[in-house]
Amino acid sequence: MQTGDLMSKLFENKYGYFDAERGEYVIKRADTPRPWVNIISNPDFGTTLSQAGSGYTWRDHAQFNRLTRWDQDLTRDNWGKYVYVRDEETGEFWSPTPKPAGTSLSDYECRHGMGYSILSGASHGIRSEMTVFVDHKDPVEVWILRLTNTTDKVRKLSTFTYLEWCLGVAPDSHREFDKIFIETSFDAARGALFARKTRWALPDPSGRPWSRPYPFFGFHATLPKAISFESDQSAFLGQLGELAAPKAVREGKLGRLQGRCTDGISSLQTRISLKPGEVKEVVFLLGATPTKAEAVRILGRYARKGEAAAELKKVQADWQKRVGELTVKTPDESVNLLVNQWLPYQAISCRMWGRTAYYQTGGAYGYRDQLQDSLATLPLQPGICREHIARAARHQFADGTTFHWWHPITEDGMKKKNSDDLLWLPFVTMQYLKATGDYAFLKETVPFFDKGETTIEGHCVAAIEQVLGRPCPRGIPTMVEGDWNDGLSCIGFDGTSESIWLGEFYYGILVEWCELLRKLNAPGAKAAIARYEKAAAKIKDAINKYAWDGDWYIRATYVNGKLGSHKNKIGKIWLNAQTWALMYGIPSEERREKILKSLSKYLYREYGPLLFTPAFSEPDPSIGHITQYAPGLRENGGLYTHAGCWAIIAEALAGTPDRTFEVFNSFNPIQRGKKPDDYRAEPYVTPGNVDGPESSNFGRGGWTWYSGSAAWMYRALTDYLLGVRPTHDGLLIQPSIPGAWKNFSMVRHYRGAAYEISVINRAGSKPRTVQLLVDGQPVTGNVIPPAPKGRQVKVDVILNPA
Repeated sequence: MQTGDLMSKLFENKYGYFDAERGEYVIKRADTPRPWVNIISNPDFGTTLSQAGSGYTWRDHAQFNRLTRWDQDLTRDNWGKYVYVRDEETGEFWSPTPKPAGTSLSDYECRHGMGYSILSGASHGIRSEMTVFVDHKDPVEVWILRLTNTTDKVRKLSTFTYLEWCLGVAPDSHREFDKIFIETSFDAARGALFARKTRWALPDPSGRPWSRPYPFFGFHATLPKAISFESDQSAFLGQLGELAAPKAVREGKLGRLQGRCTDGISSLQTRISLKPGEVKEVVFLLGATPTKAEAVRILGRYARKGEAAAELKKVQADWQKRVGELTVKTPDESVNLLVNQWLPYQAISCRMWGRTAYYQTGGAYGYRDQLQDSLATLPLQPGICREHIARAARHQFADGTTFHWWHPITEDGMKKKNSDDLLWLPFVTMQYLKATGDYAFLKETVPFFDKGETTIEGHCVAAIEQVLGRPCPRGIPTMVEGDWNDGLSCIGFDGTSESIWLGEFYYGILVEWCELLRKLNAPGAKAAIARYEKAAAKIKDAINKYAWDGDWYIRATYVNGKLGSHKNKIGKIWLNAQTWALMYGIPSEERREKILKSLSKYLYREYGPLLFTPAFSEPDPSIGHITQYAPGLRENGGLYTHAGCWAIIAEALAGTPDRTFEVFNSFNPIQRGKKPDDYRAEPYVTPGNVDGPESSNFGRGGWTWYSGSAAWMYRALTDYLLGVRPTHDGLLIQPSIPGAWKNFSMVRHYRGAAYEISVINRAGSKPRTVQLLVDGQPVTGNVIPPAPKGRQVKVDVILNPA
């Protein structure tokens, strides 16, 4: 059994622990409260894998181009791509993973790492270790099954694989129809099964249904080469058969059926002989390519001895380099684990590349979603953010509006006029510019989705101008067809409803855009600055005049009055309207203090900041589907983790360091994992939501992995709690660490230079001033100017009592 060194076992609970040395989360038993999974992706291809060995695989789009079938059943978790091991002398068989036939496994362990997972155990005198990963660039998933004979006699074994082809749109719920279009063929020379589909359940480019051919070759192969194969489900399972004991494995032979009249599965058999103590490996491949020749190239590549192991090392090294561009060492190991590995890995592998998970299978780009997710890449690989800004610009219309979401492959989407979607383009572009200094990017030309083209700067201006041109009788932007909270899905359709949060967000964008224009100092900038500053001042004044409710800001106005007022019995106070006001300095000092007290009194709960309180208990069609959720679930009065991260930022900017950390720690997934049967979710990634106090499962986490909260928590911790964030003029140093921390250090790459930052806290929890030494020389203020590319810069920060 592989076990981490005792000193490297961190935050151990009854189900698992963090192995700090290996950078893995180790699961000790398979019966976790919910599937504890890994989302393993490269930019075009990926797989999900649970601690039970279940999951699915896709290429480009997990809903439109699912390679393997999967059913979303988080209780049984019994759909996946599986391997069986059979003793050819006794007929006994088992799976090296808990599902589908691993009840006899002992010494079970599952290790989730960046870009790979390892499931191991022992059964019938055979120790198994199965490593699963995705090639760093090729569209192929690799399983390395390592078998060790722990007995004193020769063992003759067979391995059998099993997966069900989907090859297209998922779920393929009309299987009896969909399977008609699948054709399988066995290539004996390569020991590989190929699968094609004559129909893709997507409209063709002209919009005709059922006319689009499926343009990929699915392939499944083993090394050493398979000795037999099966492509028919009924032949493999047997009529009324089950995956726990399929007929073909029981009998030790496959039927060798292929062609157009099967049920579209893939099973391959290999045979190996193991002497006492001997170790052998079987490599399995699963992928999809546009041509068979490309698949043959990949098969040939992996046929080379040691190629699978070498590629695994490449994948691991790539991830270590990627997340290693920003590392921290703080007194809190949970912060170190989240910042140094798990948050950026979640944001990139799942949200940017995979765009799918276990609680939500997807594949589309959300206009606002992936723009925000890309923020996590800025200190690591800012090119990912740059590429996505251009992608988002290409999905903007000439009037400045955008898709709410769109599908790659078909390029269709929902053109719903959420009032905030379009504004995330200038917001994220400005963050990219601060991080990189790549101002030339603003002049690159990108087409609109419908007609014409303009520069990246022009796309940002189109978004800003679209909102500026909308009617807002009192100076507060209108909701249009909803804002960031998708659950407020009906509130804006009367045309007059105001979004206070949107006003705060837009105010901040206008202020920051003026700052950028001053930096660029281009012709005409002064007139634009004057116009935008006037608009920003009008919004700020209107919010303070019409939206202040005595102790906090209301959330919105709508046909039935106000949302988020002390007069409301339901939805009395909302988080976002307070946090974004604090983030952009909208309230007076007196009002700021009232807001902070109200947040603490009403919204900060033991499992994180509630999105609002009290929760809705009856559907209200004038507000939207948020009222249809059970009280305390998701947006309806629970922690919406994404928004909770904004509370961390707001507290940091308000100058409350101890409470900044307390708010973070209340929904820190690693700390929540100390009570795993209450929390239920994986402790190594953020959940989308946590049940609020009106739920019977108060504190239960859900919707893990596929959550925009990973990028925002990463940003909240690195840029605000630790307080090292980029500006147009350099790195701003403004830590908001708790008084109990005496010091911390960070290595952060910024505009091509490496900054080694050491922080000493001499002020405790008291108000602080920042003293800076850069390469031993004192610096006035708290901004470090950009150093030349390639430089290593030593920064000493002392927090002194004010």
